[in-house]
Parts: sequence; structure tokens; C-alpha cells
Amino acid sequence: MNIGIVCYPTFGGSGVVATELGIALADKGHKVHFITYSQPFRLNQFNDNLFYHEVNVNDYPLFDYQPYESVLASKIVDVAIYERLDILHVHYAIPHASVAYLAQQILKSRKIKLPYITTLHGTDITLVGQDPSFEPVIFFSLNNSNAITSVSESLRKDTLKTFKIANDVRVIPNFIKIEEYENTKDICHRHRFAKDNEKILIHISNFRKVKRVEDVLRVFDIVRKKIPSKLILIGDGPERPQIDKLCRELDTCNDIISVGKIANPREILGVADVFILPSETESFGLSALEAMAMKIPVISTNTGGIPELNIHGKTGFMSKVGDYEDMARQTIALLSDEALYASFKANAFEQAKKFDLNRILPMYEDLYREVIKAGI
Repeated sequence: MNIGIVCYPTFGGSGVVATELGIALADKGHKVHFITYSQPFRLNQFNDNLFYHEVNVNDYPLFDYQPYESVLASKIVDVAIYERLDILHVHYAIPHASVAYLAQQILKSRKIKLPYITTLHGTDITLVGQDPSFEPVIFFSLNNSNAITSVSESLRKDTLKTFKIANDVRVIPNFIKIEEYENTKDICHRHRFAKDNEKILIHISNFRKVKRVEDVLRVFDIVRKKIPSKLILIGDGPERPQIDKLCRELDTCNDIISVGKIANPREILGVADVFILPSETESFGLSALEAMAMKIPVISTNTGGIPELNIHGKTGFMSKVGDYEDMARQTIALLSDEALYASFKANAFEQAKKFDLNRILPMYEDLYREVIKAGI
């Protein structure tokens, strides 16, 4: 198949999944065309089936804001015509689903058929999508998608409840390549981050308010008073100033290592003991899955799609959103019981295997063929 993929090329989960999906499809012999405003950060390998088409938006004095959506639609049309795309797969509803519909109609006027699939990743529905100013556009573009997928059953239910669309939503969860985690060693050398008697807590996110990174610091502050510990923060974002302020108030800055954005978190996950995920809402929790694949138990909230991944009392523990004291108690209990911790590590890895790429990729391939065959 000849597949076009539109995504945000950033460090967020949707961009990671879209890029890894495209690479996997290319490895299986499909031709994959990424159409984005910059090269996805994980698209850093050569493959003669992978292609990148940059969307260039010029500044015009007439516009207060760059006309990105119009330029993206034009680029999709151009790639579809000259690369003979069979199908277009857009990740994140805003604005990609509506742009896909526009491109589809332009191509239709030229007697060219291009069905499109919209994959929902979370905040495009649970946060941004609930803004009344976006609702009519999202409702229309989802209803006119040739297929819709979501990364969890929770997100599927939220989508149908919020928009009451006629289209069905198929659940195809996020994934990892489990073989890349099975033999990963402690590349970073644990002693660089902590002493032999210290435990390491870790958190990965884009530091938006919804991730509740301040709760991570509060959990850590309670844990370190009972168990000698260090905290590693991976990522960056708008909440960084608040995080820095809180660590000074708690006097924990000397025990917190901030490493910024990292394309491949496996390199540091290998040194961690517990992964902390206190999000207010999380449609899936890709970073938690990556941690579980490294045999790291997860302490998380019980919101959104997280319970579909993190099994309470087996792969980790879950608490209510904002209850950082309970999360800290669970962390201390886990780190204080060697037998319990060992079983959680093994269970986390077994659970991660269920989301291996080899299980998930055929779901997308089957859907592509189904949509292409159905036509538009």
C-alpha cells in the first residue's frame, strides 16, 4: 500500500506513535509518506520506503496568523496526486481531520479518491475538543472520516459521549517494539544518578498542566523522607517554572535530576525503580507502557485509559487524581517489600507484551485494506 501519514512531529505521544507506525509499515514493504511541518524527531533512519514531505508556510503581511491548514491541505493534494496515495492516515483530530476532509474533496473534484482514517489520541477530544469553538468542525470531520480509531476504550467512550457521532470508533491501542526492551542494559550507569542505597523514581511528560507534574514532586518529597531516593524528570513544557518553584519550596532540588527532552527514554528508564504518572486525564499512557516494558512498576492515577494498561495490585498501584499522599504510601509500600516488588516487575513486563507492535500493526493494516476496499 501507498500510505500518507499526517501528524504533529513533536515529542508528544501522538507524534511518537504515528512515526513508529510509519516506520513499521515501511519495514513491511509499504510506502509511507509523512506530511508534516518538520521532520518527526523519531524519523531518523534511512528506509527506501519512507518519504518526508515538508509543509512550508510562508509569512504574508495580509494574515495575522499563518494559514497552516490551507497549506497542509494543498500539500496533501500534491502528494496524493504525484505519489498515488491509496489512503491517508491523520493523527490528532485538530486540525488534521478537517484538513483531510478538505483535501479529499479537492481530489474528488479531480476524479481522484483518497479515503482517510482519523486516529484520536486523547486531548484532541478530552480537552481541546470540548471547546465549543471547535465542536462543529470536529463533529463534521469525524462524521465524514472513512474510519476512526482511538487508542483506548475509555477514549472511544468519551468521543461517542462528547460528540454523539454516527461513525463508529475502533480501538487500536498504542504499542511498543517489545524486542527493543527485552535486552536493554543499564546504559546510563545507575551510579551516576543515585547511591547504592537510594531508589530512583522517574517521570516522563510534556509538562503540561494536565500531567500534574507538581504531584510527582509531592510524592517524591514524602517518599524520600522514608526511603533514600532520587527523582529523574524527563521532558519539558509550560509548567517548568512552577515545578522549579515547588522544588525550592520543598527543598528537594538537590535530589531531582532534570534531563530535558530525550528522543529515546529507554536509555534512562533502565536505571529507574518506579514510574510516577499522576495525570488528570490520560487516554492511554504511552510513557507508562515504555516503563513497564523496562520492568518498572507504575504508580498512577485511575483516570481515562490508564486502568486498561496499569493493573492495580499487579503491575503497579492507582490512586484518585490529586491524591499524591496515597500515591506516596503505595510507592513506599512497594519499595519496602522486595518480594512484592519483584512480582510487580515481572507482571509489568508481561502486561507490556500485550501491546507489542507485532500484535497491533496487523490491526492497522487490516483497517487500511478494509477502508480502501470500501471506497468513498
